[in-house]
Parts: sequence; C-alpha cells; structure tokens
Amino acid sequence: MVQNQKLSIIIPIYNEAAYVAQLLDRVLAVKIPSVSKEIIIIESNSTDGTRELVKKYEKKKEVKVFYQEKPFGKGNALKLGFQHATGDIILIQDADLEYKPEEYENLLEPILSGKTSFVLGSRPLAKESWSIRKYAGYFFYARLLNLGGFFYTMLFNSLYFVWLTDPATMFKVFKRECISGMIFKSNYFDLDWELVAKLVRKGYKPVEVPVSYISRSVAEGKKIRFLRDGFLVFLAIVRFRFFD
Repeated sequence: MVQNQKLSIIIPIYNEAAYVAQLLDRVLAVKIPSVSKEIIIIESNSTDGTRELVKKYEKKKEVKVFYQEKPFGKGNALKLGFQHATGDIILIQDADLEYKPEEYENLLEPILSGKTSFVLGSRPLAKESWSIRKYAGYFFYARLLNLGGFFYTMLFNSLYFVWLTDPATMFKVFKRECISGMIFKSNYFDLDWELVAKLVRKGYKPVEVPVSYISRSVAEGKKIRFLRDGFLVFLAIVRFRFFD
C-alpha cells in the first residue's frame, strides 16, 4: 500500500445552488488513511446564487477556488482544474450529488495498492444493468439516454479494443503523471471520453469499481443535452481514435 499520497479532487460547478453546499460539506468530511486532499473548485459564473455559496468555502484549509468569467463547459473547467492540481492522484467529482463522495476510498484502493494507475467508477456494475437512469415522469427520455450510453460504450470498446462498462462515468481517478504532457481539446461532456481515449491509447488499462448512482433529470438541473452532447461524444470517440 502506497503511503502519504495527496489527492486532488476537481469539482466543476455551474448553477448547482440546490446541491453545492451539501456536496462540499460531504467532500470535506471524507477522511482516507494516509491520504491528504486538496479540493479544487472551478466556478463558472453561475446565475442561481451558486457563486455566493462557493465563496463561503474559500478560506477552508483544503479548498482552492478558481472563478471563470462565464460558463465555457464542463470540459473546459476540468482542464483548468488539471492545470492547478498538485496531488499525486486526481479525482473528478460533479457537484450534483449523483455520485457519493463517501466512496472515494473504494475508488482509490486499486491505485494505492499498486494494482493500476487508472480507475473508473462503474454505474452499470453496481446496478447489474445498463439502465442506470430512471426519471419520474421522463421514462422515454431516460430510456433514450440509456440506449445512447450503451451504444457509445460498445462503439468505444470496439474501436479501442477494451471491454469497459462505463467510460462515460464522472468518477475518473488516475495518477497525475498519467496525463503529463497531454493536451486536451474538448470543452464539454466529450472531455469524459477524450480523457479515457487518450489514457487507453497511452497504455493505461482502467480498473472499474462499482459505484452508487442517483440519476437526476433535466427538470432537476441535469445539463447534458442528448443531441448536442451525443454528437460531440460520437466525434470524440472517432476523432481521438484515428485523427488526434
């Protein structure tokens, strides 16, 4: 077991006033033996009072906050977070409480034990089903997203010669050295796929760990858009396999 590691938790935040305080309190409360942490918040000029809530955490010992002048996309915020991360290990955390910070220790175990340098938190593995999204009153939209996720996962696996259940997961954990020298091009949700594509092509085989997932609908603030982001994801899967 590797000792005395530093974990950089990168949290992109935009219009999450309903969740952000609870999320940050839970992340701050996480304690992992022999692991210190820094929490890097990228706030993208929210319009719902989120920025004012984030400012209350600026002086917390483990917290670093960076403010963007406008929302450039989740991927863009993550790239800024990568630039400021100083930890041995990087973990990506969304601000909407679909994923549980209390599961960090399980996600880190394969890296700290030396089994791998790259971990994905898999939602289908935990649910034993590809139908990970269920929205009250939005049955067909949830099914559309589930089918889209299944299609893109199978496309990714076939093009990159891997067998992953959830390359789109938000919970991506990896040693900072894995992305040394990498230049990321995506600015939206397609960065999730670009990151996995480039790490796989660099020779890092991810270990998947089952994680809990509470799906959130568009009515509850979910920001992914099926047509726009679906098109960008398809381009990313193909582009970063053959053209980049």
